[in-house]
Amino acid sequence: MSQVQRMSRLMAKTLRDDPADAETLSHKLLVRAGYVRRTSAGLWSWLPLGKKVLDNISRVVREEMDAIGAQEVLLPALLPREPYQASGRWEEYGDLLFRLKDRKGADYLLGPTHEEIFTLVVKDQCTSYKDLPVMLYQIQTKYRDEARPRSGVLRGREFQMKDSYSFDTTDEGLAESYALHRAAYQKIFARLGLDYRIVSAISGAMGGSASEEFLAPAGAGEDTFVDCPNCDYAANTEAVTFQAPAAEAVEHGPVEELDTPDTPTIETLAAHLGVPASATLKNLLVKVDGEITAVGVPGDREVDLGKLGEHLAPAVVELVTAEDFVDRPDLVRGYVGPQGLKIRYIADPRVASGTAWVTGANKPDTHARNVVVGRDFEVDDYLDVVVVEAGDPCPACGAGLKLDRAIEIGHIFQLGRKYADTFQLDVLGQQGKPVRVTMGSYGIGVSRAVAALAEQTADEQGLCWPREIAPADVHVVAAGKALQTELALDVSEQLAAAGLRVLVDERPGVSPGVKFTDAELIGVPKILVAGRRSADGVVELKDRRTGEREELTVAEAVARLTA
Repeated sequence: MSQVQRMSRLMAKTLRDDPADAETLSHKLLVRAGYVRRTSAGLWSWLPLGKKVLDNISRVVREEMDAIGAQEVLLPALLPREPYQASGRWEEYGDLLFRLKDRKGADYLLGPTHEEIFTLVVKDQCTSYKDLPVMLYQIQTKYRDEARPRSGVLRGREFQMKDSYSFDTTDEGLAESYALHRAAYQKIFARLGLDYRIVSAISGAMGGSASEEFLAPAGAGEDTFVDCPNCDYAANTEAVTFQAPAAEAVEHGPVEELDTPDTPTIETLAAHLGVPASATLKNLLVKVDGEITAVGVPGDREVDLGKLGEHLAPAVVELVTAEDFVDRPDLVRGYVGPQGLKIRYIADPRVASGTAWVTGANKPDTHARNVVVGRDFEVDDYLDVVVVEAGDPCPACGAGLKLDRAIEIGHIFQLGRKYADTFQLDVLGQQGKPVRVTMGSYGIGVSRAVAALAEQTADEQGLCWPREIAPADVHVVAAGKALQTELALDVSEQLAAAGLRVLVDERPGVSPGVKFTDAELIGVPKILVAGRRSADGVVELKDRRTGEREELTVAEAVARLTA
């Protein structure tokens, strides 16, 4: 028998107005409906209704992970520095890592993710190929020192996450573990009622050979992904690739220097020469682990610094500053060209071999025309680093891509042997020789999924949860009079006896209008009202999502809801 939760005893104070600092729909509604309260910037307290939703999502995740044979563990959130220093992530995480010292001066961190610790656990527990494969997972609080936590629980400094890890002796075994997780994720997000896309991603600092993201399309999303309207291609913008054209066979004239005063930007240069921005070559200077590097893209495109950083990870990428030019007379600010540069030159594939460009001449107020790739300068590395735009060609079929915003709710990686190499994770193989283990890493943002569902399912009246994760199955409302309250409590007990989770609003002294508004705001999928026909034993059943209403006897209502 389920318990009946009375609103008169529930710690859930609803608000009529949006919080002043709330920008996203989920942030507004989760606070207004009494699910969460802000403790500090990026830190949230989950109140009883919110905790129920959070626990329901965790339950679904746990059931599907158990179904593929994964085993649940719980590792500490407070972790020693040494494993993360060994992997390089003590430094790579930079300011995002919460660091602290104990009373003896030893360094610790609050875990953002646990690859290192899981690797060490398996190294301690598994010594033979007979002990593998194994898949381990946990649902735990993670920490990231976000510079600008925002959007409520979407981007906090503390968050709930399911992270799991697979350990296999072969690449084929890793591929199988990856496929099991991928299928489990599809079942999880389907059960949660999320609209999602599986998109190609790049591994970046995580390393590995394969990576996919699970994205929930939403206007509040901080991720941008591309979708092809002509085929099934979808990818994070950082993973979109551009096929470099064949080298041009056109004969170009010699390099010609041009007097171009006061033209330090692409816009001023194109206007001065009367050429399209696409004919110019933009050269952005960055520092890669402190070394100045030039990045070349067509003048009508922008460099995606996030994409560049992912390609170059774990190296740290940052823009140059005015101070970086002081001791570099060879770098003329606003007039840099690739010809004659003595630094590393990275180019987008659109800067193809044999193409000619208008670009800086490495002299003040001077540009150069007919600067040809492969003739006048060489590209050290080709990386797809431009900001993807709507209409760019689909890598699969060539049709124009469209852009959408989304919330990242899951990410899966084939890590390979990156961490196994770091910690020498070997088991004794079938031939009696050590075999290096290969790993996968798989994450789901549990608290983030709460916000994603709120974003996707809410309407003008408030939250509108799918039944699987709602804080109750039915919200019973007593319109106010003693008879109505008595009937509401009676039907609530009947529903609870049948196994339903019931929230009943029997608050004395609260007007029916406020109760109805709160029921809409809280978002339980079914609303049962004991109102004007209570004396006849008739109640009104409302579907929160569709708004459909139906008058039923108590017996009919109980039968309908428990069917």
